[in-house]
Amino acid sequence: MVAGGLCFCGLLRLLGSLLLPALFLSGILCICLVVLLWGVRLWIQRKKQLRSAGRDGKRPLLVAFFHPYCNAGGGGERVLWCAIRTLQKKYRNVTCVVYTGDKDATGEEIVEGAFRRFNIKLIHPVKFVFLEKRFLVEASLYPHFTLLGQSLGSVFLGWEALLKCAPDIYIDSMGYAFTIPLFKYLGGCRVGCYVHYPTISTDMLSVVRNQDTRFNNAAFITSSPLFSKFKLVYYYFFAFMYGLVGSCSDVVMVNSSWTLNHILSLWRVGACTSVVYPPCDVQAFLDIPLEVEKSTSEYSIVSVSQFRPEKDHPLQIRAFAKLLKEKRVGQQPSLKLILIGGCRNQQDEERVSKLKRLCEELAVSDDVVFRINIPFEELKRHLAEATIGLHTMWNEHFGIGVVECMAAGTVILAHNSGGPKLDIVVRHEGRVTGFLAEDEDSYAETMAYIFSLPPEKRLEIRESARRSVHRFSDQHFEDTFLSSVEPLFK
Repeated sequence: MVAGGLCFCGLLRLLGSLLLPALFLSGILCICLVVLLWGVRLWIQRKKQLRSAGRDGKRPLLVAFFHPYCNAGGGGERVLWCAIRTLQKKYRNVTCVVYTGDKDATGEEIVEGAFRRFNIKLIHPVKFVFLEKRFLVEASLYPHFTLLGQSLGSVFLGWEALLKCAPDIYIDSMGYAFTIPLFKYLGGCRVGCYVHYPTISTDMLSVVRNQDTRFNNAAFITSSPLFSKFKLVYYYFFAFMYGLVGSCSDVVMVNSSWTLNHILSLWRVGACTSVVYPPCDVQAFLDIPLEVEKSTSEYSIVSVSQFRPEKDHPLQIRAFAKLLKEKRVGQQPSLKLILIGGCRNQQDEERVSKLKRLCEELAVSDDVVFRINIPFEELKRHLAEATIGLHTMWNEHFGIGVVECMAAGTVILAHNSGGPKLDIVVRHEGRVTGFLAEDEDSYAETMAYIFSLPPEKRLEIRESARRSVHRFSDQHFEDTFLSSVEPLFK
């Protein structure tokens, strides 16, 4: 016993003798790190001061948007180009910068693509900073711990962006919140962000907690209580970190009531957070005439969304196949499902190939059409000819495609969750503006119901829907966006 006590005391003395040097060394390393980071900050500030002045003798204010996939054709890119155009209209001494990884296109081609896809023409040139390390934010690089991997990868990508061009104002327009403290504390920038979709949400925590199988919660995890608990701990840790970096923002803009509720619960920055509905080009669709449908040999159902897993295109195809199989539309004209969307990369293209195989399995290949990366005028034509606009994403943050379908005069059928449920497919002036569904059966049943309505009744719904979407116009976006970012320019 005595010998054991002596050994224990000796161990304590050994640990004590090591603790003080370890603490001292840790303190020295922390001081060195702080000095290094402060030196980097001063160096970056010096680079800003050396920027050349403009024609009026004043140094232009650099406003940088972090958007690694700016050449994609989704709603997030429409927000980007409308935001840039809005700033160019308002501020003369502002130069807009876009950090992008789209090295396969020139700046001129990217701007031309924005005009072709979104009908958006910029007033002044934009400076593009092409990033070499965009692969660091590709989901395919992180088969496990994807959220954490992409977020840490975005920090390294942000560091490359900051070294190449140090702006005065930094706006994360694509959801890479972990870059915000980097630009704020090392770059000395005023920082803001536009949140399309929280990287993690309380709904995602609930899915894991309830062991529900989703596209981001694999079956092998939901079937194991141990794996589910481990993933829940991981999600809670990530949610804490996400809230920490997000709270560094000087200005936070969110695109819907659904996103607002989640960001407020995670970031807790209500004083600087506001809802800025994304700009929907409703004006471009208002010249499509609304009239009672004439007899036709074919009805079309149109879906407008990027080919990403969360958009749940398989649900659209299965519901459509169920509609055809059960012959719910009787002797009505034939039906065609048209899937319109953008492909950003090889993964999206592979996803389209899988969807085509699903069509073959369900024997609907002849009735389903894929239209990928099409120009705006073709999109408009398809919407003008469609009877139903289809949307199936669970907890869609907003739903620009939903608004465009309503503006174009289709009868919208959207998922009963997220932005469509809370902000878009709601009664307007007491009238129905569209329909909501949740699963394969309810989608098929609702589509059959819409086709069973008299053309005059469908016209009433279409007219009511079109009147309701003016609150999502480009002009409304410009007004609310400028009001929200004003603190960054003071």
